Amino acid sequence: MTLSLLERCREPALRYAAIEMELQQPDTVADAARYLARMREYRALAPIADAYAAYTEAQKTMTEAKLLLDEAEADGDDGLSALAREELTHANETVERLERELTVLLLPRDEDDDRSVIMEIRAGAGGEEAALFAANLYRMYRMYAEHAGWSISVVSINDTELGGIKEISFFVEGTGAFSRFKYESGVHRVQRVPETESQGRIQTSTATVAVLPEIEDVEIDIPPSDIKMESCKSSGAGGQHINKTESAVRITHLPTGIVVECQEERSQFKNRDKAMKMLKAKLYEMEKTKRDTERADARKSQIGSGDRSEKIRTYNFPQRRVTDHRIGLTLYTLEDILNGDLDAVIGPLTEADIARKLEESEEHA
Repeated sequence: MTLSLLERCREPALRYAAIEMELQQPDTVADAARYLARMREYRALAPIADAYAAYTEAQKTMTEAKLLLDEAEADGDDGLSALAREELTHANETVERLERELTVLLLPRDEDDDRSVIMEIRAGAGGEEAALFAANLYRMYRMYAEHAGWSISVVSINDTELGGIKEISFFVEGTGAFSRFKYESGVHRVQRVPETESQGRIQTSTATVAVLPEIEDVEIDIPPSDIKMESCKSSGAGGQHINKTESAVRITHLPTGIVVECQEERSQFKNRDKAMKMLKAKLYEMEKTKRDTERADARKSQIGSGDRSEKIRTYNFPQRRVTDHRIGLTLYTLEDILNGDLDAVIGPLTEADIARKLEESEEHA
């Protein structure tokens, strides 16, 4: 491990210890925005601090094992030499592993990785078949979230009589959800014979997915004068509670024209709360995109750029094939993936993103 990398580890480790002390101070606890920001930074630095502590301990063990081996060999103690040599080998392996781990941990990190997410799926080209595919995608994400121990709550849904989904917005709540789901933004394409197709011809349909990090209330302040809130009746394909009460909420952000709706809760208050969270997420994403334009060329090369117009993945039913076009990954486990085994795709995407960042860091070293 180079000295420069050691120094890069030491600084975040010291920062971690300082934040730990700060979080115990009454004035920090009393300031909600400050406390939230420090907690997010604390959680982000924890893996580096832990790996750094383990690395320094492994180095200490390695030094002690070397001294013990030298003494044993000088005394001609073969038994002790063998034990010292084994301990030295183990310490060396631990140091090398932690060097690789720290190198990855020190790479530039998405500031939103630890957040929960708001996802939107919209049926694209393909009519009813596109809506059925959008429903497949929602089921896939719901099952993946359940496997990960995250909770899902629907904000709004516009479904069809055949069980398809024209549009759906939903929360996925859990630490680290954004770090996994961020790779899903873009156009998803399906190739299969629709149930409504009598001639057995393969049809290509699409659905778009958008992934936004959830923003806490204390992070974005929206003046009441900037929003227009309207109550309306829920809409959808049907159901015993549909169109009976005006519990649905539509919020318009006047400065930007952004409109969000929530209709899934019986309580208008709960619908308003979810709609405001969606609005804040969209405003945050808009501001983030504006900042990122300064490094647009680099952003275009990122695995998870979040461009909704980018065709990212094809689901081919006749061949039981899933192809992610960003990294040229092809898997013949279509059913498993649609049943929530998304790590088979997200894992390689994450590794490709890390490899790209490592290459860029070496270029700028």
